[in-house]
Amino acid sequence: MTVRDTVLGRVGAVAVLALIAGPAAAQQGSETTVIDSIAVEGATRTGRAFVLSQIRLPTGEPINYREVQRAVEALYATGQFDSIDVFQNTVDSLEVLRFQLSERPIVTRWGVTGTEKLTDRSVRGKIQLVTGRPVNPEHIATSVAAIDSLYVNEGYYQTSVDVEEVEQPDGSIHVMFNVDEGPRVAVSQVIIEGNEAFNDDEVVGNLSTSPEGFFWFNNGEYNEDELQRDLRVRLPDFYASRGYIDFQVLRDTLVIADGTGKATLILTVDEGDRYEVGAFEIVGNRHFTNDQLAFYYPFSGGEGGGGFLGLGGSDNGPTYFDQAQWDAAQQEVSSLYYNNGYIQANVTPQLFRRTEASGRRVVDLRWNVFEGSPAIVNRIRIVGNTITHENVIRRAILMIPGDVFRQDFMIRSYQNISNLGFFEQPMPTPRIEPVNNQGDVDVVFEVVERRTGNVNFGASVGQGTGIGGFIGLDEPNLLGKGKRVQFQWQFGRNINDFNVTYSDPAIRGSLISGTLSLHNTRQRFTVADLGRITTRGGSLQFGFPLFGSRFTRILTSYTLEQSDYDTPTLSPRFNCSNCLLSNAALTIVRDTRIGLPFATGGTMHRFELSQTGGVLAGSGNFQRGTFEGRWYAPLNPSDDPTGGGLQFVAGLTAKMGLVWGDVGPHFRQLFAMGGTQFGIPLRGYEEFSITPQGFDSTAQGLRVNTIDAFGQAYMALTGELGMRISQALYLSTFFDAGNVWAKPEQINPTRLFRGAGIGLSLLSPLGPIGLDYAYGFDKVNAAGEPAPGWKFHFKIGNFF
Repeated sequence: MTVRDTVLGRVGAVAVLALIAGPAAAQQGSETTVIDSIAVEGATRTGRAFVLSQIRLPTGEPINYREVQRAVEALYATGQFDSIDVFQNTVDSLEVLRFQLSERPIVTRWGVTGTEKLTDRSVRGKIQLVTGRPVNPEHIATSVAAIDSLYVNEGYYQTSVDVEEVEQPDGSIHVMFNVDEGPRVAVSQVIIEGNEAFNDDEVVGNLSTSPEGFFWFNNGEYNEDELQRDLRVRLPDFYASRGYIDFQVLRDTLVIADGTGKATLILTVDEGDRYEVGAFEIVGNRHFTNDQLAFYYPFSGGEGGGGFLGLGGSDNGPTYFDQAQWDAAQQEVSSLYYNNGYIQANVTPQLFRRTEASGRRVVDLRWNVFEGSPAIVNRIRIVGNTITHENVIRRAILMIPGDVFRQDFMIRSYQNISNLGFFEQPMPTPRIEPVNNQGDVDVVFEVVERRTGNVNFGASVGQGTGIGGFIGLDEPNLLGKGKRVQFQWQFGRNINDFNVTYSDPAIRGSLISGTLSLHNTRQRFTVADLGRITTRGGSLQFGFPLFGSRFTRILTSYTLEQSDYDTPTLSPRFNCSNCLLSNAALTIVRDTRIGLPFATGGTMHRFELSQTGGVLAGSGNFQRGTFEGRWYAPLNPSDDPTGGGLQFVAGLTAKMGLVWGDVGPHFRQLFAMGGTQFGIPLRGYEEFSITPQGFDSTAQGLRVNTIDAFGQAYMALTGELGMRISQALYLSTFFDAGNVWAKPEQINPTRLFRGAGIGLSLLSPLGPIGLDYAYGFDKVNAAGEPAPGWKFHFKIGNFF
């Protein structure tokens, strides 16, 4: 057998051509040859059949070099082979094409070591290897580059990644990415080059990337993403708000000292010229006059410029252009149009730079207004309500078909529907669907029903009322009609409390609301000397919109209650054997809060005046007046009406109450303060510890003359910074202040007991739960010496 072996090496176009037809064919590319057989070597895992299926070269038929080249490329494309060598063999006058292959090993395991500063999960997410597949050197290189970029973005510029491939007995490999994180870059110095209008400290003060300093929060942390926001947003905004609208960052350089991780950030800037405000004009407006729109113009005027059409400026020196004010004014004008039905309106701000003969740089301003046609509400559609009746939802909607579309009405309607508490939160943003070319629109509110009613039962512990159990039912959306039924039975050795309440927000479909409450309570207090008190009775309340307002209601109520004091302390003091309380009250409530139950904006005011006894019969003859105000302001306001995501809010609450006349046996109509379980809350202090006589340290031992702890006047203030994580979870820091006085004329707002702490509020199947940990600043011991301290509070109930 005669064998002639021609080695072609790793196949290229010229080599294959030499195999087929010699050098001349390389020039023509059309010469062919006939291969009698194809041999495959080295395909121990993939197999000869797989190789032949990829190369698809016929035997016994003419082929050229291009077909062999495509066959080799197809084999490489499978990712299975490291190298492919092709040989031509002549065996007994037969032409054999031999493919000698080197297979890539299979990755059976890969891992990461050395990750401490970043999470192992984040690093592993950058690796592109897949177990059970052949190793790909390109994927390894890409993974290393991705890990390196991840660390660079977090400020670790000296990170290195070593790849270790460990061959296994079965021919597979384990790939390990060994990470040496190195020190994190700390910016020790920031140098600004090219700045003249502002010094280095002023410029650096507007960067989140600041040099390390003495305090722990000045750690010089470097973050690539934050630096880019500094260069592209924060610095240009800072300069533009002071008239430098041509400001640019020309170059940023980070110089890192080897081995220390200390870095110097060098920023080269071009401040450009400072522009004063020139003339201002409005074009394209028809619905609103120039004067109406110019009301939103943010610049008061300037020397030789400013003011509407260049007129009316002040003589107090030049007014420099402020990009932030200009952008905010444009948004206000756009909102003005949207809220008046012009949802297609487009207010385009324009700036025209010019240089006066004196060399003064001036920017002339213009609002180019395209109003379009006003949008008319064609229909209001509600989608997704499978339980709640449509009229319940429509009562919360401020928009009316046929009226001009107003964006603020749509947002407020959305918030009102959300406040019902019947639907999953956050609700989808309302859709505005055009109906025709005249601007008519359909507004679609989409809701998803959620379970509203709950049955709860279990054990309870009340400070002063002992251990017991409870069974409760609360359905705020009875039969899908928005009616509320509440039932609560709490029982135990020291308590037997039965309450049932029925509320109808729209009696027989009207704007009149009604609430009926009945209760039968027997409480045996272990706190102080209250002893055992039995109370039974009920109340009836009706509500009416005040002057047709959707946010303000006037409430009238009547309460009839019979009480019995069965204790050696209370019985001689109050002749209350089946004594009667007859009370009529008038209440005005205005509530514009949004995001309930944990409000993120709006206000609530409540005024109540009541008469007990006297002309109404029953025991006692006194008047009671209370006021409550709650104000909320979002700290991270968003144009998104859904109000989803993490929200921060500042809140202020003020309460005040006064009683005039003879309360008789109804001392519980007076005011008690301290703790969270009874009376007016004041966190950081024990129950009933705030008295008209001052702080009672004996309340700590539950031995206080509680009746004398009640007063005829009180004042309470609360300031809080809250974080609403969801509609079911709210965290806050708070400051409380309050006091109780024996008589209204003794009120002294400068003498308040103070408390501060942190709180957690959540909605659970058992109802609202409140946990507070507060510090009472003004506690004293039995000797009257200052004894401030911490107090933990726990409460189940309606704390909103």
